[in-house]
Amino acid sequence: MSLNTTLEAKQSWKEVINTVKSLDPKKLEIIKATLPVVKEHGEAITKQFYKRMFKQHPELKNIFNMAHQITGHQPKALADAVYGAAANIEDFSQIMPVLERIGEKHRSLQIKPEHYPIVGENLLGAIKEVLGDAATDDIMNAWADAYGVIADVFIRMEDKMYRTTESQPGGWAGFRDFVVDKKVKESEVITSFYLKPKDGEQIAKFIPGQYLTVKMDKMSGEQYTNLRQYSLSDRPGLDYYRISVKREDSRKEGIPDGVVSNYLHNHVNEGDIIPISAPAGDFYLNMDSSLPLVLIGGGVGLTPMMCMLNTTVNENPNRTVYYIHAAINSNMHAFKDHVNGLAAEHKNVKSFVIYEKPTETDHEMKNYDKEGFFTLEWLQSILPSNDADFYFCGPSPFMKVVNQSLKQWNVPEEQIHYEFFGSFGNLDEY
Repeated sequence: MSLNTTLEAKQSWKEVINTVKSLDPKKLEIIKATLPVVKEHGEAITKQFYKRMFKQHPELKNIFNMAHQITGHQPKALADAVYGAAANIEDFSQIMPVLERIGEKHRSLQIKPEHYPIVGENLLGAIKEVLGDAATDDIMNAWADAYGVIADVFIRMEDKMYRTTESQPGGWAGFRDFVVDKKVKESEVITSFYLKPKDGEQIAKFIPGQYLTVKMDKMSGEQYTNLRQYSLSDRPGLDYYRISVKREDSRKEGIPDGVVSNYLHNHVNEGDIIPISAPAGDFYLNMDSSLPLVLIGGGVGLTPMMCMLNTTVNENPNRTVYYIHAAINSNMHAFKDHVNGLAAEHKNVKSFVIYEKPTETDHEMKNYDKEGFFTLEWLQSILPSNDADFYFCGPSPFMKVVNQSLKQWNVPEEQIHYEFFGSFGNLDEY
């Protein structure tokens, strides 16, 4: 969505929050009393929930990322979401950013009202199975009503999102077919796909930092459709969307290779069709700020940073930008020539590179600024002050270090922005 469209949607969401029905006081007290128990057993409950739901409704495997079931990411994210929503059921406005994040994700995946009763039935069943006799009828009735309130909020919020997205210039409902216009290898592990609408019509604008959801439903050896989100890696206002995908190779026993990323790299070529839903996401650049902009990307986390960089150079060419990228070495470093070109052409763009394990050629060419890992001391050596807008994205351990460093440097909270791949969690919990 464009910035204006997003701001309009935010106002609509606030109206939904203000009119949400309240929970019966007696049942509210039961929810409060049982919250610690639900939190303690949260992951056990959500694991049982997915087991129940997929057994009774295997068609929902067409929506959920089954790889996250294997890694345990999805049950933890849902456990965080259930606890967070129930803990704030008296005033959802306290968790508005979280509701926005989940609502954007649901809209991009095409979660609809008819899915909520299925989720509710199996979630309540899982609570009963895990807690056993401790889950009395009064407790189950209270949680059933609480789920009804929470589901009502999401259904009404997401209805606003769907209607706003579809009615914007170039917007559309559901998934729309796009043609792979170009396929470009950016590094040993990252490849870009330039996507143009098959119908040749206008495409929706977006805010730098947002993502697309791609739908892959005819991959060899796969029984179900696979949906994945990829950040847009080029600026808005062009006649194409670009996503830059890292090929995810398994590094741990029992964790499979990335199904969709490997398929995109190995089997999708120029001229092929990829269905996508309209751009979504709650992580985006504040275009109105005049503060220096610091973009910090680790690995494939550079994709939204690239979008923000290209947009700023094009639309706000006088804004000072510090672009920092951390990679294993130059073989894994995508877009390095493009960024170097921007820095050479625009005096306000300053590029810095961290290589964890430089190659011999890297050592000879001295094409990096720091060897090893990101540190606060190094960041302070390249920035004149902490008075800037900081945006960062990358692997969770990398982001945790960046986040802790910025807090230690007393960067104001409102000037710290990051893409976190979770629900109610945040970096301080990891």
